[in-house]
Amino acid sequence: MATVIATINLKGGVGKTTTTAALAEFMSAEFGYKVLLVDLDPQTNLTTMMIGEQRWQEVNDRKHTVDALFASALDADLPEFDVDRSLVRGVSPLESVRGIDLLASSLDLMETQEEMNAWQYEVPGSLEPLLVLRAALANVRSNYDFILLDCAPNLGIVTANGLMMADAYVIPAIPDVLSTYGIPQLQRRVQRFTDRTGHTLTPLGLIITKYRGSSSLHRTTIERLQRAVFEYDALPAHERASRPRPPTVIPHWIPESNQIAQSADFVDFGTLRQKYGTHGQFETLRNVTDHLVQNVGVYL
Repeated sequence: MATVIATINLKGGVGKTTTTAALAEFMSAEFGYKVLLVDLDPQTNLTTMMIGEQRWQEVNDRKHTVDALFASALDADLPEFDVDRSLVRGVSPLESVRGIDLLASSLDLMETQEEMNAWQYEVPGSLEPLLVLRAALANVRSNYDFILLDCAPNLGIVTANGLMMADAYVIPAIPDVLSTYGIPQLQRRVQRFTDRTGHTLTPLGLIITKYRGSSSLHRTTIERLQRAVFEYDALPAHERASRPRPPTVIPHWIPESNQIAQSADFVDFGTLRQKYGTHGQFETLRNVTDHLVQNVGVYL
C-alpha cells in the first residue's frame, strides 16, 4: 500500500512543485520505487513539467484530469471517472527515468473547486466532500510505493481532499522571512483540520529550497527554525500540548541553482545528475529523498 505525502505551503514561489517533481524522479530512478504524482494545483505546473504542454492538452481534452474527477462527484449525470484510464503512464521528460505515473491537473479546476466549496456548505459537518480524491484512488493505491500530492498554495477544498488522503506532509520553503512567516499558521490550520476530521497526518519536516550559502539571512533563518524546535522540546508537557511542534528542518538544503530552476522545462537532459546539477545539487536532492524515505519508515 502506497505511502501518501502531500507537499504544501501557503506561500507561492518557494519551489514546491519543482521539489515534488524531483522527489518523484529520485524515488523512482535512484531508489527503485513506483510513484504516482497527483497534481492538485489548477496552475498545472507539475503536469506540464512531467508531460509537456502538448500532451497535457490532449489529456485535458479527453477529460482525464483531477478536474473531471471532482466534476463527476458533483454531477451524477456525468460518467463515473475512470482513474485507471486517466492516469498518464511513465511520465518524466527523462528517458532514463521510469516508474512514475501522473494524474494531471487542469485549468478548469479553478471553477470546479468553487462548486466543491458550495457542496461542502450544503452538507455542513459531512466529510463526504473531503473524501472524493481518496475514494477515487482507493483501487490504484496498492499499485504504488509512494503517492506524492502537489497541493495548491491554499487550504481550500481540493487541498483538503489531498490532506484527507495523505499520511504525511512536507513544507518546502525558502529560508527567508516572507516564506517562513506563515508556517506556524499553516501548522495550526492543519492541526484544526485533523482535529475536526479525525484524520491522522504526520509532519515530516521543512525542506529548505533555493538556499544561498552566501546569504546571512538564509543562515540565520535556518538557525531560528532549528532553535524553535529545540525550545519547543524543552517546554513542559502541558505547554507542548497547547500548540503544534515546529517543523523539523530536514538537514539537507537544496541550493538556489539555475539548473534546478531550468529543471521545470520539459526537456530530456539525459540523467538526473545532468538535469539537476553536478555541483552538489544532485547529491543534495538525493539526500533529501533518502531522508524522507527513511523517516516515513520510522514515523508511519
